[in-house]
Amino acid sequence: MKKMFFKLVLFWLCLWRLIRVIADEGEVEVAVERSVTLNSGLTEMMDDSVIEWRFGSENTLIAEINKRADSMTVYDDVLDGRFRDRLKLDNQTGSLTITDITMKHAGHYELQINGVIKTFNLTVIRVKFMSGIKDSSVTLINDLTEVMDGDLIQWRVGLKGPLIAEFNVLDKTSSVYDDGFYGKFKDRLKLDGQTGSLTITNTRSTDSIFELKINRMKTFFLLSVFEEISVTEGDSVTLNSGRTEMDYNEIQWRFGLTSTLIAQISVKNDMSEVYDDVLGGIFKNRLKLDHQTGSLIITNTRNEHSGKYYLNTDKVKFYNLTVYARLPVPVISSNSLNYLSSSSSSSCSLVSSVVNVGHVTLSWYKGNSLLSSISVSDLSISLSLPLEVEYQDKNSYSCVLNNPINNQTTHLDISKLCHTCSDSEHCCGSTEAVIRLVLSALVGVATVVILVYDIRSRRAKQDPAHIHSSGCSFPP
Repeated sequence: MKKMFFKLVLFWLCLWRLIRVIADEGEVEVAVERSVTLNSGLTEMMDDSVIEWRFGSENTLIAEINKRADSMTVYDDVLDGRFRDRLKLDNQTGSLTITDITMKHAGHYELQINGVIKTFNLTVIRVKFMSGIKDSSVTLINDLTEVMDGDLIQWRVGLKGPLIAEFNVLDKTSSVYDDGFYGKFKDRLKLDGQTGSLTITNTRSTDSIFELKINRMKTFFLLSVFEEISVTEGDSVTLNSGRTEMDYNEIQWRFGLTSTLIAQISVKNDMSEVYDDVLGGIFKNRLKLDHQTGSLIITNTRNEHSGKYYLNTDKVKFYNLTVYARLPVPVISSNSLNYLSSSSSSSCSLVSSVVNVGHVTLSWYKGNSLLSSISVSDLSISLSLPLEVEYQDKNSYSCVLNNPINNQTTHLDISKLCHTCSDSEHCCGSTEAVIRLVLSALVGVATVVILVYDIRSRRAKQDPAHIHSSGCSFPP
């Protein structure tokens, strides 16, 4: 690619070279989890040679070879065991290899060969990937635990770039130098007075590489600042290159975690091409290139077009596209038992609901005041939110369904959804319904009792006459 891309490639090539280092005396750099060999400079040790390897400010013995005693020892349990199973001695040359490097292995190494001293200053490098949103804030966290009281924490921008901030651990003093580097960080840097972490505000797409150095420990932060873009499903969206004319020789548009090439312009080769058949054809007949600016247009967007896009020119730009589904209109319904009495204290139970929604918030409002809300962050089959109102309430109520770019509102008409008995011939309040049911039951029971009593009374009247007419007669 162009300048910025080449810088990133060069940076990674430099790290790749640090995978295994064979170092002579002096300054040495190695990446974490890699190996380094500190070269003694000998091709073969003498029979009476005594070699000692020491580490740190206290010159702790970590390995030795004594040819006179025919012994070779590594002391990898010292210093809290940071060298355990990591030290290897070459029994022919006396060189020391450290494997699986961590940040704790950074520092000063000393080799003593029969009174001759050689020194190695080992700097350990690690890389952290971070992402942020354009025009927001991002904090580059200093999480190193091996910081000493006399240490100086320094922040630089770019590869071997200018100093932009520093923090003195001993006296807790900090300084930011935001006037440097062409003033690109003017009023945008904040240094934590306790940890030395650096916060960058109002982030820009050019904020990409930062270096944290503490003694012999370096951390490179590779920052990707994304421009947030949102669109409603079915609409078109333009990923703006930020240029007014095609003033570069080549551009490439890439998409997704695999950084798949989806469009390209080469001025030198007089070529413009969109690759809409890739990724299962999700971009089929949907990609257009602006040949004047190099911007990319996506038509008839769908949810599968959500994701990260990369523009490679003389610099790398990042975009995060979110495609939101079209919002349905919230439906307000009343409870089936909302036939109310005329009492002023009567309330009405309502519910607002939507179906097939995702990444939305459903809310009830009384005028402009929020009463309640519920949110979902992924696709949901349905979403509902209840509300209790007084029948005679004259306030304005509405239900709002919204996502970050759109909303749908339904206004509540209480008179249509909540009814009194005067509004309906067949309604009554729940209390009245219970009372009527009890009275009906009592009337029914009383009717049955009266009917049984009447039957028994008639039978009682008939029984004496029957006995008299059918009885026996005795002579006097």
